[in-house]
Amino acid sequence: MIQETATSGAGLARPVRTFGVQLSPTPRGARLARLLATEQLRSWGVPVDPARHLVAELAANAATHSRVPGRDFRLVLTVAPPVLRIEVTDTCGTLLPQPQLPAVDSESGRGLVLVEALADRWGVTRGPHPRKTVWAELRLVPEPDVACSGGRGALPKEPRGRKDPTEPHPALPPASACPHPGE
Repeated sequence: MIQETATSGAGLARPVRTFGVQLSPTPRGARLARLLATEQLRSWGVPVDPARHLVAELAANAATHSRVPGRDFRLVLTVAPPVLRIEVTDTCGTLLPQPQLPAVDSESGRGLVLVEALADRWGVTRGPHPRKTVWAELRLVPEPDVACSGGRGALPKEPRGRKDPTEPHPALPPASACPHPGE
């Protein structure tokens, strides 16, 4: 079940947005969590990285370490400016995640170390039994505008989240293309 809500109240500059989905605790469910989160964040105009990496790690942990046959895990994204909160709830509340440095030659075990490095804050909330929720928060920083304040020399703003991260950033215009008053 996919659920999306948007609420706004008195005094809120921007609405609080929430997206939730229940997924199977399998590698396919973990991949789907990352893909759905990426598309949802794009639709909200929220920067996709590093959020998609956090979703991938938390969902993979739920599918790998907390798998209970017949019990799904739940992904919830909440944007309450200026914070994006990512929550993954599974049904294995007895196994609490702890970041550990794996052996140098190990092929796994770096997920929570990555979460710790990418997130501004993260943690675990127990309950209700038998569940636990692993969450991570990112502070949303507005992207600076590349465009001038207006006029014929202004550049159009680049859309968020370029399709190909290897694509070079568009060159800035020469100073003469961005006229300023008094020049």
